[in-house]
Amino acid sequence: MNEQKNVLLAIALSAVVLIVWQYFFGMPQIDKQRQIQQQQAQQQAQPGTPAQPGSPSAPGSTAPTPGTAGAPPVPGQVAPTAERSREQVLAAGPRVSVETPNIRGSIALKGARIDDVSLTRFRETVDPKSPAIVLLSPSGTPHPFYAEFGWVAAAGGAVKLPNAETVWRQDGTGPLTPERPVTLVWDNGEGLEFRRTVTVDDRFLFSVKDEVVNKTEAPVTLYPYALVSRHGTPQTLGYYILHEGLIGVLGDQGLQEVTYATIQDKKVMPFKVTNAWLGITDKYWAATLLPDTSASLQAKFSAGAIGTLKTFQTDYLLDPQTIQPGQTGSASGRLFAGAKEVSTVDAYDKALKLNRFELLIDWGWFYFITKPMFWTIDFLFQWTHNFGIAILLVTVLIKLVFFPLANKSYASMAKMKAVQPQMQALRDRYPDDKVKQQQELMELYKREKINPIAGCWPVLIQIPVFFALYKVLFVTIEMRHAPFFGWIQDLSAPDPTTVFNLFGLLPFDPTVVPVIGSFLHLGAWPLIMGVTMWVQMKLNPAPPDPTQKMIFDWMPIIFTFMLASFSAGLVIYWAWNNLLSVIQQAVIMRKNGAKIELFDNIKAIIPKRKAE
Repeated sequence: MNEQKNVLLAIALSAVVLIVWQYFFGMPQIDKQRQIQQQQAQQQAQPGTPAQPGSPSAPGSTAPTPGTAGAPPVPGQVAPTAERSREQVLAAGPRVSVETPNIRGSIALKGARIDDVSLTRFRETVDPKSPAIVLLSPSGTPHPFYAEFGWVAAAGGAVKLPNAETVWRQDGTGPLTPERPVTLVWDNGEGLEFRRTVTVDDRFLFSVKDEVVNKTEAPVTLYPYALVSRHGTPQTLGYYILHEGLIGVLGDQGLQEVTYATIQDKKVMPFKVTNAWLGITDKYWAATLLPDTSASLQAKFSAGAIGTLKTFQTDYLLDPQTIQPGQTGSASGRLFAGAKEVSTVDAYDKALKLNRFELLIDWGWFYFITKPMFWTIDFLFQWTHNFGIAILLVTVLIKLVFFPLANKSYASMAKMKAVQPQMQALRDRYPDDKVKQQQELMELYKREKINPIAGCWPVLIQIPVFFALYKVLFVTIEMRHAPFFGWIQDLSAPDPTTVFNLFGLLPFDPTVVPVIGSFLHLGAWPLIMGVTMWVQMKLNPAPPDPTQKMIFDWMPIIFTFMLASFSAGLVIYWAWNNLLSVIQQAVIMRKNGAKIELFDNIKAIIPKRKAE
């Protein structure tokens, strides 16, 4: 009796640990982070303009990269100005608008930064009328995030160069479109004319060509640079399976994923490489620099501060160019600023011959499973036009692939079901001798050719598939806001309903209840999944060990609460897979002559009155 009490206590504690772990570590602490950011926004002023390029003594400027003696620093930032709304900052100075099928934004003539990009095909919520996703914003706004290209002078050089205060002149008129590039011009008044030609494609790629015409009588040496800068620590989801922060594939050093917290500790991470790309990524969006793959880069990840405001930057410096009198120097750069669509990222990877640009999407260590899983779902989506149906069809395909293995497993379980009377007889024969009981059971298994752990194989098979689908639903933007049927309007989000308000019939939100609110989000699909899992468990013969039986009895309940916070697409997959497994198992059991005692097992759990 005491032993069973201990088992019950262990199961209860395990369930609590699993749920608490999921809530406090697996789930994003969005509300907490939002409160922290709001407090920071109230206490901190936002940045204004960057430092004069090539002036290492400017406050906040970045020190030269170790191992590159004589190379000038990439521009840093100076003291901030008062924060204004995004609309006020955009209206404050002259700009060249950007208009493409995927982007609406502008380039500031003051500083010539690419600092205003909105992604018109992507909305903040499932409501198509909700605001478009804002990716890049200029300095002085609440969340500055921008790209900058330019030149810095050699150490000790006294050359007047364009900086964040420089007002460029547009050569011509009209917006930047895929069919029409824009050229910006600035003369330093000392014999150097700077020309910048910006082009954009119909997706998310900006190309920048910088030229310097030397009209002086002396040569001038300049270094081309490019940077992506972000001010303030952005809100991140905090999932261990997703990288958000600084990212790049840096030549032979491979993929580098550095979180905001890590770079704050290290301050600077220098790289001297070729065949590289680098930038800053969110879950679904990114801004990355794509230099020529043959260029030699002095690249780095860095973190700094403007007062108490944290700043993050990825940048690179190209080899110096000495421009003779009467000649023109030039440098080219590219910026990807957009949504991490798989087809788009793969297309750029192939067309530009980049170094594994596909890794901008966090496929994880098991990308060899995750990416084929996405390709299969996406292929079926092109046919069905519904990602939910595509997931159901993928589940059927997976069941067909593992059909032989599952058949053997279920056949062994059916045999175990058939010898249940003999197993019970052994337990009755040796009620107090557990060792002898186990020995006789093993002999019985051997004689009847039964694998006692065969029932684990269907679950083990699901684990890598489950994880791959979880990753696909979580990291790919194609699944974002993808509807299914009925109340599921976003397969990548949890089921929005909950049984604790009768699925919306009662006019209150139980999830806002203090302390226990997060446990009251138990939607319809998680319940369906739990029921199908419970039915599948009841098809199997009860484990001979009471402890094992109790654990199996509690598993559907634990999994129901655990998966309630997972994406609806994943829960639908699990429920559909359980249903197919029940059908397959029932057919095999009948074929092997084992009685299907589903209803008998269900009746067995109902307490009966003892006869007087």
